[in-house]
Amino acid sequence: MNESPSVEVKVMDPESYFGLLESFLDEGKDVEMTPKGNSMLPFIRGGRDSVLLTKPSKPLESGDIVLFKVNGHYVMHRILEVNGDRLLIMGDGNIGNTESCGVGDVIGLVTEIHKPGGKIVKPGKARFWRRLRPIRRIILAFYKLLFL
Repeated sequence: MNESPSVEVKVMDPESYFGLLESFLDEGKDVEMTPKGNSMLPFIRGGRDSVLLTKPSKPLESGDIVLFKVNGHYVMHRILEVNGDRLLIMGDGNIGNTESCGVGDVIGLVTEIHKPGGKIVKPGKARFWRRLRPIRRIILAFYKLLFL
């Protein structure tokens, strides 16, 4: 009978975790992480899907999904508008709240979304979804009722 090797689990505080993640990205490494929460529904399900992050190598655009730091918190949302070096950002699963940050506050760009079963999805710009903001509340209510 084979015994499984013991695995040591270390829990890191968010500041240390994201600091390490940011240092890997700064070194040019891609990082896979599993986001929490439902603010990116229906495209990213927190705790189930994972994302591949890279350091942005091109100018950020409306529709890009980014990990950024705002008011001491790390957030992964989609860029709504780029105004010079300022970004207006909102989660796909949000219906009204937006954040603003500088381009320098962006830590990583989502280049892949990893779904259960090994399916990898390239994130689109969600142009149609962004136009549905006035009725997102209804669509998201049905989505959560059916899939969560």
